[in-house]
Amino acid sequence: MNSGVLAIVGGGSWGTALAITLAPRFEQVRLWVHEKDLAERMQSDRRNDIYLPGSELPANIRVVAELAECVPEAGFVLGVMPSHHARRVYGSVWSSLSGEQIENAIFVSATKGLEQGSLLRMSQVAGQETGSTRIAALSGPTFAKEIAQHEPAALVVASTDSAVASAVQERFSSPAFRLYTNSDPVGVELGAALKNVIAIAAGVCRGLGLGNNSIAALITRGLAEITRLAVAAGGQPRTLAGLAGLGDLVLTCTGDLSRNRMVGIELGKGRTLPDILAGMQMVAEGIETTAAAVDLAQRLNVEMPITMQMHLVLNKGKNPKEALRDLMERSLKVE
Repeated sequence: MNSGVLAIVGGGSWGTALAITLAPRFEQVRLWVHEKDLAERMQSDRRNDIYLPGSELPANIRVVAELAECVPEAGFVLGVMPSHHARRVYGSVWSSLSGEQIENAIFVSATKGLEQGSLLRMSQVAGQETGSTRIAALSGPTFAKEIAQHEPAALVVASTDSAVASAVQERFSSPAFRLYTNSDPVGVELGAALKNVIAIAAGVCRGLGLGNNSIAALITRGLAEITRLAVAAGGQPRTLAGLAGLGDLVLTCTGDLSRNRMVGIELGKGRTLPDILAGMQMVAEGIETTAAAVDLAQRLNVEMPITMQMHLVLNKGKNPKEALRDLMERSLKVE
């Protein structure tokens, strides 16, 4: 095992951006890209022309289309695949691991979502499929394009093992990429997943032509229901007030680079979800997460009105205007 080798499993916009920003911190970065033709172009042209055009790959990034060429001997394995592919991909990762890697390598999940059916967080899926206990979750208010351009950003690395979190913090941090450690992966991962659902709702408000008052109210009440769910699942309230909670929520609900917000805007304008998805190359994780979040809320007996209305809009065809009206006409409560 070589701690100077970083394996990044997933070559979308976020995986590519992480490869670019982390390249100076490692002797070699291996980036696995699912699409073979794209992997070949990236290796030769040094650019991801589909998911992150305009950003050049440093020389020490090796792009591969086979996991067997990416994972072996890597001291750090960073998972950046879409959530609905995570179990299958981590299972394939396991077949490429040596016993030493399973025992000593650190696995970092940077995927924001919940697994359908099991309702597991991505670090839990990684642990089940790789057999490793040295696992952390990486999250925070970031857009891939800005990370690739080395704009300053602050993130959280969370693990129940403080030594694991500290090792990732020390190896990944740079002048433009500041990591804070956290011992609450439950809160960090649920905040990361559920903010995408609220961002879709924020986009709906914007698509309906509503102003800043509505967005501010939505973000605030969205944070309240995310916090309720995270605490019921074993997370800490303070986590949701930090970078992986409030920070990421504000960015995703207001930033023009947010794919989830964009989906909501188009829904608010009256377009159907299939029509919106047909024109997208990248994944908006909030779409997959919404139904799982509703299931988890019901399992834990937590009220999540915004998430429920987004579920009805996304998966049951409810009119966005009706969803907003139903939210505003709920019974009056103490904050």
